[in-house]
Amino acid sequence: MKDCIFCKIVKGDVPCYKIYEDKDIIAFLDIANDVPGHTLVLPKKHVLDLDDCDEILYKKVMLTCKKISRHYLGKGFEGVNLVSNCKPCSGQEVSHFHVHIIPRKENDGAKLTLTPANKKENLEELVKKLRIGN
Repeated sequence: MKDCIFCKIVKGDVPCYKIYEDKDIIAFLDIANDVPGHTLVLPKKHVLDLDDCDEILYKKVMLTCKKISRHYLGKGFEGVNLVSNCKPCSGQEVSHFHVHIIPRKENDGAKLTLTPANKKENLEELVKKLRIGN
């Protein structure tokens, strides 16, 4: 996609702090530099979001997340958060499927928290609506 910042990074038109690359996937440090090692993992092919990503490419992205996460755990980090926002209402800012790897250490001060929604749902009704299958 012409105006996609991630596609520009993939093409080499915009520099990045590359952590990993293969023929289908690229991973680089998030320039926000908010948490040490915060990494973005994405397919080189332009895919809008999780909903737009086929299963094969999704598996490649997630296996790369696992590989990088294990690598980081061997470099002194004690855990990781994996985050992917799907659609703008969820906080997706770049319309190119990507997963954030946020390396963690005990007492690092970083917080991943949810603010409760405005309305609590009846869980019995919600499960009837959302259940897959029977």
